[in-house]
Amino acid sequence: MAGALPQPPKPRRRWGLFAAMVALVCLGALGNLWLVQATSDTATVLAARSTIERGAVISGDDLVAVWVGADPSLQTVAADQLDDIVGKRAAVDVASGSLLTPGSVTSEVLPAEGFSLVGVSVTPDLMPGTALMAGDLVRVVATAGQQGAINPAKTEVEAVAGEVVSAVTGEDVTGQGASTVVTLQVPAEDATTLAAMAATGNAAVVLDSRAR
Repeated sequence: MAGALPQPPKPRRRWGLFAAMVALVCLGALGNLWLVQATSDTATVLAARSTIERGAVISGDDLVAVWVGADPSLQTVAADQLDDIVGKRAAVDVASGSLLTPGSVTSEVLPAEGFSLVGVSVTPDLMPGTALMAGDLVRVVATAGQQGAINPAKTEVEAVAGEVVSAVTGEDVTGQGASTVVTLQVPAEDATTLAAMAATGNAAVVLDSRAR
């Protein structure tokens, strides 16, 4: 009787390889899910490429689109609103890298109707001890000059109230401290008086309020 033919060996099931393949597929699916979730939780918004001073007309070069987390409590301006923002004015000083908010821009013209802008150059000793910011309410007060004195016939010191639009400090070239040019929005009827006071170089700035 002929010998029985040998049976071919049964293939071994490689359970470890099968499990690894399943794990790899699951990881890929989870990665895709995370990517979709991450994309849906971000938004493209506008930020300041460089510092934008209050009252300045905003141009496209002033802005850049950035990705941020989509947080309902975060007030931002969507990047697709760029055309609506360009040409408007900055309602406040916007620091470089800061996100734009709906309150950062305004369609109002500066100065407002019935008001004027006047620049006053003030030496360090006649400035408040704290840096002025846009929106500060101040008074510019006439002071006695080095070659003159306050007129004793006047019962009140001459002063003009206004709102700070900007305050820019120059370079100290004399070693006595750099002067600051304070641009103020004042009622039109006070503009001439303030300009005359500024021309004397003897005007002090008094900070009255920072209430907004």
